[in-house]
Amino acid sequence: MGAVAAAVRERGITVTGSDENIYPPISTFLESQEIYPISGFRAENIPSHADLIVIGNAIRRGNPEVEAVLNRKLLYFSLPEMLKYTFLLKRHNLVVTGTHGKTTTTALLAWILENAQFQPGYLIGGVPNNLGRGACLRDSNYFVIEGDEYDTAFFDKRSKFIHYLPELLIINNIEFDHADIFRDLDEIKTSFRRLVNIVPSEGMILINGDDENCREVTSAAVSPVVEVGFSANASNQIRSLRFEREWAFFELFRQEFRLPLIGEFNVRNAAMAISAAHFYGVPFDVIQRALSSFQGVHRRQEIRGEVRKIKVIDDFGHHPTAIRQTLRGLRHKYGPSRIWAVFEPRSNTTRRSVFQHDLPKAFVDADGVLIAQVAAADQIPPAERLDPQQVVHEIVAQGKQAFYEPGANEIVQRLQTLAQEGDVIVVFSNGGFDNIHTKLLEGL
Repeated sequence: MGAVAAAVRERGITVTGSDENIYPPISTFLESQEIYPISGFRAENIPSHADLIVIGNAIRRGNPEVEAVLNRKLLYFSLPEMLKYTFLLKRHNLVVTGTHGKTTTTALLAWILENAQFQPGYLIGGVPNNLGRGACLRDSNYFVIEGDEYDTAFFDKRSKFIHYLPELLIINNIEFDHADIFRDLDEIKTSFRRLVNIVPSEGMILINGDDENCREVTSAAVSPVVEVGFSANASNQIRSLRFEREWAFFELFRQEFRLPLIGEFNVRNAAMAISAAHFYGVPFDVIQRALSSFQGVHRRQEIRGEVRKIKVIDDFGHHPTAIRQTLRGLRHKYGPSRIWAVFEPRSNTTRRSVFQHDLPKAFVDADGVLIAQVAAADQIPPAERLDPQQVVHEIVAQGKQAFYEPGANEIVQRLQTLAQEGDVIVVFSNGGFDNIHTKLLEGL
């Protein structure tokens, strides 16, 4: 929402908006664009002369601004609808989907097309360091967009990506997530099948060839399907993978690529972006230059600072698979250094007991773990709520140090006694987590 607001403002449109609990990096980005959201929701926040109201998918009936929009009979869209009818019609839309890796893959692909002089429009669920913003709504033939499977709005329960008119579709992986709107993995697969069914016959679908769920949802596709991955059956097979400090080297299409990101999962993200760019005829030398100059995305393994030779890293990971893969990559990068993993159960899924027994296994590459209390725990019935103390108990049973601490301040106090020179602290949260990164750096 914030990225689109800034991009729309650039086109000369006046933008206002309301929200709660706005935190960096989007809050500071909006300020840099001279957009200042109103804190809190009130009917009078909506200007009398507003031409269009865009309603975010976190907003529900009973919100005073929603009620005012409906009672005043104003024109309103969901964000995906607004994008579809305003920016995506009659374009080559490259839609990146999957449970994990969407933001990095979308940012990589947009950066490659930018280097290839395609001048793409893009919408990314984060702030890429190379591009400086998460959205650019150019009048271009090409649009790169991150496609989320979460529902669209309170009045449209279809997945957001259904609105994005894909010509080229990437499916990175499919796992169970969003327990607040999907009953099980089969419901998520159904949503992906619907998306696959609207890719034109002259388009292309790139899937993770190492993921059985991706193969399953595309088994009846009318469009061409190309598998990308490490397995022998992958048409676009990743070969000769090796890591050297902060770089990953691998081969694809018999070309060597160098990526300044760590972890096998990031190599697969890059392979998807390369395959998509190749489909549109981008030369390999351009792709290679773009990849080697990629600077990552805010809140994806982002080093927030270092004090007393202790690094503090911010990561958006909030699913057991994402946490496990990120820690494995950090282990590659930092070798013998002790890694402390700090986790806030904040997403709609990790606040529930769905991953009660998966979370302890996710921290296998950490030397120590600190878990905070469940965010907004009162919103989840006790019987359905994650028990973070039980997660800690299971990790301790594996022979690791693990601690339950209610909040950011207690975690900082604990790490002041535990962290030593050369350690790495990685914080996993999809929220602001009470400004824990700054508090850690100050506390240490």
